[in-house]
Amino acid sequence: MTSAADPVDRLDPVILHHVVNTLGWPDLRPLQRAAIDPVMDGEDTVLLAPTAGGKTEAACLPILSAMSAQGWTGTSVLYLCPLKALLNNLVTRVDGYAQWLGRSAALWHGDTNESRRQRIRTERPDILLTTPESLEAMLIGVKTDHAHLLGGIRAVVVDEVHAFAGDDRGWHLLAVLERLQRVAGRPIQRIGLSATVGNPKELLTWLQGSGAGRRPGRVVATDNTSHSSGEGTTSAATGPPPGDVELDYVGSLSNAAKVLSVLHKGEKRLVFCDSRRQVEELGAALRARDVTVFLSHASLSVDERARSEQAFAEARDCVIVATSTLELGIDVGDLDRVIQIDSPGTVASFLQRIGRTGRRAGNTRNCLFLATQKDTLLQAAGLLLLWGRGWVEPVVPPPEPRHLVAQQLLSVTLQEHKLGDQLWADQWNNLAPFDRSAAPILRHLTEGGFLDTDGGMLFIGPEAEHRFGRRHFIELTASFTAPPQFTVLSGRTEIGRMDPSVLTEERPGPRRLLLAGRSWQVTFIDWGRKRVFVEPVESGGVAKWSGGTLVGLSYALTRAMRDVLLGANPPVSLTRRAEVCLQEWRDDDAPHLVHPGGTLVARQGNDVRWWTWAGYRANATLAATLASIADPVQRPTDCYLRLREDLSPDMWRAALNAAQAGPALVLPDIDQRAVRGLKFSAALPQRLAAATLSARLADFDGARAVLAESKRFSTNQ
Repeated sequence: MTSAADPVDRLDPVILHHVVNTLGWPDLRPLQRAAIDPVMDGEDTVLLAPTAGGKTEAACLPILSAMSAQGWTGTSVLYLCPLKALLNNLVTRVDGYAQWLGRSAALWHGDTNESRRQRIRTERPDILLTTPESLEAMLIGVKTDHAHLLGGIRAVVVDEVHAFAGDDRGWHLLAVLERLQRVAGRPIQRIGLSATVGNPKELLTWLQGSGAGRRPGRVVATDNTSHSSGEGTTSAATGPPPGDVELDYVGSLSNAAKVLSVLHKGEKRLVFCDSRRQVEELGAALRARDVTVFLSHASLSVDERARSEQAFAEARDCVIVATSTLELGIDVGDLDRVIQIDSPGTVASFLQRIGRTGRRAGNTRNCLFLATQKDTLLQAAGLLLLWGRGWVEPVVPPPEPRHLVAQQLLSVTLQEHKLGDQLWADQWNNLAPFDRSAAPILRHLTEGGFLDTDGGMLFIGPEAEHRFGRRHFIELTASFTAPPQFTVLSGRTEIGRMDPSVLTEERPGPRRLLLAGRSWQVTFIDWGRKRVFVEPVESGGVAKWSGGTLVGLSYALTRAMRDVLLGANPPVSLTRRAEVCLQEWRDDDAPHLVHPGGTLVARQGNDVRWWTWAGYRANATLAATLASIADPVQRPTDCYLRLREDLSPDMWRAALNAAQAGPALVLPDIDQRAVRGLKFSAALPQRLAAATLSARLADFDGARAVLAESKRFSTNQ
């Protein structure tokens, strides 16, 4: 279609009227203007902008205009989000835009009650906001006629698409969208909304799924340039990104609380921590200093989080302490400050967080880093060095998702009731890895009783019923495993969930928990129903949750930390304390850890460490490849791998020569306990489950780069 001279003229006149008179906008933002033609022309599109960049409107306004112009009926648009809280935050806004045209939007996720779901089934809103897990539950559930509800879908908007693409939920999303396309009987337009990523063209290709290369696609960026799926989207950095960023070293979490209690009083401050335990401990420390504080993390109850976020949105002189739950676009009102305790693991995460500020006219984006340890100060400096270079991580889907292939084979068999044993790959339009290459997994499912065969058809088998059949196979729709947690209740009020180890480990005195920033004394434990009853106490609570799979820091970030040790400073304000600590790193430690001419092998007594500065995954790959000289007991770290204490120059040369001349690098070894933590691993042969985790732990590019570098030796007896 030939676009109008001014793309804004293509929007429905009623929408244009409301943009000016209801929203009070004199004009659309550049991203919103540039998105109109590709979205209304039905192209697959990735809309790229920082947090609060107007991406929701950039997708919704042209989609609603297309809906009106082309007479779409029934539920024709899906709006998918990674978080229920984000959906809750968006539904009123999206429904308001839809009502301008006499249309409607509705919400369906795990907390939506049955009466509301039944209304959606019968009245079919024009836009349905949901999660991929709830979408799959609609496809396999007996209560929903999915062909009636979803058969008219024309377009899917995927908000925070980068958050999906980087983990297993992305593979699950792609598979469910292919199945949805089969239900609709037509190609479905895919529109992704994303924060800044390092590889937007590849993200678009990923989002297109089986349509990549066959359907038109375009990346639309905030610089008012759009790129077809065959062009690049990045340009050379022209200096540090905009933003008022300061790096401070405070030495402990209790010192961070002291600084926060006196700094920027009267302002609304959002503080990010990278663990739930840190959130709880900092929240309690701030409350003890009479700071008005609210908390948000995944183990707090839905009501507790909602109360915190609502109170924070309405208050002024206050602090909210959160994990990454508030990193995505949930609205918590106008923020004055973002404060980061220690450092996030990626530049992309930092961009999301600093993007929560600077939304009001006259305000600039800002972030204060408070490092509580010497190591985290170095990590923060490395991360800000990358940020200053204009570098952002590429979004890379985790490799070899065999466990999700098994899950999808079971789920689609539930959806269809029976499946042709030769035609099953058609359900995903032959999208890899759900194509014929999955035949060994299908064979394992049939041999293990997960699927039955009869007359050339596949059916759900008794083992699938046994493993996943509880509550109408609801466990089959979640693509990740959450560790078991106990629900904590004060009277009838749910406060949140806590790791069971807090209830079982030996500790003197009464058993006390720290949750929602308050201490609670345990009064009764219902072991069978996994419930803990508590009452409030003044202090003494302990917070603890099991950690996830160790993946460590990336090659790029760890190398940037090395650059800092070698003298590079990030383009941000450094406090005197931070300057002193970094200089101590460089004067006292750096000579034993880094060398400008290559990697360093340092021996101190019997302790031999190879300081590669390559990240955990590259070091794990090197340890597996160089098994003859790597320490067989100690695991690698982000910065080094430990070598055998009897290492000799001849052993070193022989191992390196073998690695460089060998056919391939070696995948890291996997602890079998990690395999049990892989969701749906029960539906895989043990060797394939282990191979999946090994592939995800490897970094061949980083390992090869280290092997190719010069190596220097240092002895400090």
